[in-house]
Amino acid sequence: MTTETKLPFDQDFVRSFSKQAGEPAWMEELRLKALADVNILPMPRPEKTKIDKWNFTQFTSHTVKSEPFTSLNELPEEVKSLVAENKNLYIQRNQTPAFLSLSEELKNKGVIFTDLITAAKEHGDLLKKYYMTQAVNADEHRLTALHAALVNGGVFLYIPKNVEITEPIQAVYLHDNAEANLFNHVIVVAEDNSSVTYVENYISTMEAANGIFNLVSEVVANTNSQVKYGAVDYLAKGITTYVNRRGVAGRDARIEWSLGLMNEGNTISENTTNLIGDGSFGDTKTVVVGRGDQTQNFTTRVVHFGQHTQGNIMNHGVVKDSATTIFNGIGKIEHGASKSDAEQTSRILILSDKARGDANPILLIDEDDVMAGHAASVGRVDNVQLYYLMSRGISKSEAERLIIHGFLAPVVSQIPIEGVQKQLTGVIERKVR
Repeated sequence: MTTETKLPFDQDFVRSFSKQAGEPAWMEELRLKALADVNILPMPRPEKTKIDKWNFTQFTSHTVKSEPFTSLNELPEEVKSLVAENKNLYIQRNQTPAFLSLSEELKNKGVIFTDLITAAKEHGDLLKKYYMTQAVNADEHRLTALHAALVNGGVFLYIPKNVEITEPIQAVYLHDNAEANLFNHVIVVAEDNSSVTYVENYISTMEAANGIFNLVSEVVANTNSQVKYGAVDYLAKGITTYVNRRGVAGRDARIEWSLGLMNEGNTISENTTNLIGDGSFGDTKTVVVGRGDQTQNFTTRVVHFGQHTQGNIMNHGVVKDSATTIFNGIGKIEHGASKSDAEQTSRILILSDKARGDANPILLIDEDDVMAGHAASVGRVDNVQLYYLMSRGISKSEAERLIIHGFLAPVVSQIPIEGVQKQLTGVIERKVR
C-alpha cells in the first residue's frame, strides 16, 4: 500500500524544464515516466529507522540562480583548500555548472568529464547506455523515481578502454544558497582495462538551511577495470538527505569506496556494490560522526553474483549528544557464486549517555562453497587505552581525541586528495569536540 504524495511540480513543469535544458527526447520521457511512478511506488524502508514523516518531497524551489566562477580565486576559502591545483576539476554551485577543467592529455585520450546536462546534449547515446540502466533504476522506489523526474545537476565521467589515469579527478558540489534543493546524479564509467580515481565533495557554506538533497551515483566498472571513489559529504543542519551510491563490477574489475559521511541533518544512505563478473572485487570503507539530535541510517551492501568474488565492508562511526546512527552491513552471496568471500566489520563509538548506535551485520548465503564473516560492536571509549595515554601525561580530553581519530583513521587515510583528507580530519575534529 502506498500513500499519495502531492508534489510541488507537475508534468508541465518537468516537460518545460527538460526542453529548456535541451535534453534529448529519451531523457524527457524518462523524467515523465518517473514522475508518474512517484505515487505508485513505496518509500524505501531502511532497517531500524522510520522515515515516514521525513520530508523528501515538499519544497518550493527546484532551481536557484547561481553565478559561475571565472577563476578559482573567486571560490570561498573552504572550497579553495579542497581543490589546490587539480587540473581535472568540476565545480557545481547549487545546480549551476560553475567551473570545469580537464587536461588536454585526457581529452586527447577520449576521456569525457562534463556536467550531466551537457553530456545529455553532446554525448546522448553514450549517456543513455548507462543512465539508470545498469546500477540504479528509476522505478526501485519513490525516492529513485523522484530523483529521475527532477534531476537538476550532476556529472558524467567516462574513461575509454585501456586508459589509466593516475591523478584524481575531482568534483565539488557547493551549496551556498539556503533555498537550494539538489537532485544530483553522478555517473562514472570505466571501460575495459581502464582505471580512475574520482573524489567528490558535497559542502554547505552555511550552518543551517531547510532543504532536500536527493543524490544518486552510479559506477560501472567493466572488465579488468578499477574505480576508486572517494567522497566527503558535509551538508548543513536542516538538510534532509537521501544518497544512493551504487557500483556494478564486471569480470576481474575492482570498485573501492572511501566515504566520509559528515552531514549535520537527517540522512539515509545506501551504498551497494554488485559483483557481477567472476573475480570481481568490492571494498567499502565508511566513517560517520553523528551529533545533536540528527538521525542517520547507513546501509552498506555487497552482493556476489560472479564466482571467486571478494567483498569487504568496514563501517566506523562516532555518535554523541542525542544523535542516532544505524549501520546495516549486508553481505549477500547468490546461488552460483562459488569460491566467493564476504567480510564485514561495523563499529560504533558512543560518546554521550543519550546517544544511540546500532550495528547490524547481515549475511545472506545461497551457496555452499564460500567464505563469510562479520564483526560488530557498539561501545564507549576503551578505558584501558584512555588510562595508557593519560599515564603518559596526556590530558583526558586530548586522549579521547586521539582515540577517536585513531578509530576513524582507516578511512580518512584512504582519501586520495590531500586537501580533502585535511578537510575530513577538520570536520571530524569539529564534530567530536
